Amino acid sequence: MLFSRKNKYKTLSDDELLRTYKEKQSSEVIGEYFQRYGHLVMGTSMKYLKNKFDAEDLAMNLFEKLPGELLSHNISNFKSWLYMVTKNECLMILRKKGNLTSSLTRELEDTDDVNLKIEKEEQLEILEDAIEDLKEEQKECIKLFYIEDKSYQEITEMLRLDIKKVKSAIQNGKRNLKLNLEGRNEFKSII
Repeated sequence: MLFSRKNKYKTLSDDELLRTYKEKQSSEVIGEYFQRYGHLVMGTSMKYLKNKFDAEDLAMNLFEKLPGELLSHNISNFKSWLYMVTKNECLMILRKKGNLTSSLTRELEDTDDVNLKIEKEEQLEILEDAIEDLKEEQKECIKLFYIEDKSYQEITEMLRLDIKKVKSAIQNGKRNLKLNLEGRNEFKSII
């Protein structure tokens, strides 16, 4: 029975896990988060603390506090939230030890910029995939209108469609795109 429950949690998205935890407050959910993201917390901690023992302590303390944090915060993207919490914990430890230098502060800011760019790139890939799933007419109209910044009139001339048909394809394409993206948990923070 325990084995099937673990498999059930493994198939849940981070958002579904969070909802499950808020409903049942099961330690198995925390264990699943640890399985998924323990390496992220440890790697981030090692990067900033440069000490294995401090990094292990931070990771264990963070996952011990996680149950209360999950209940008290409104989290839209668990992985990003966990990364920020880990980084902030590292900064507090470094401040307490007096090891926070201006070069490390700049490095942290640069890392944040890189992580935001990576996250945005991932979301753009998801968006491109979702656009490809649209019906051909909707896909073409959406690409021309939003990506190539063409006017309705230009689109009607390019695709040889009635302007009402273009407007309808864009409206229906937007709706279908939104429905498609709502099903993808990675993209919910943008919609």
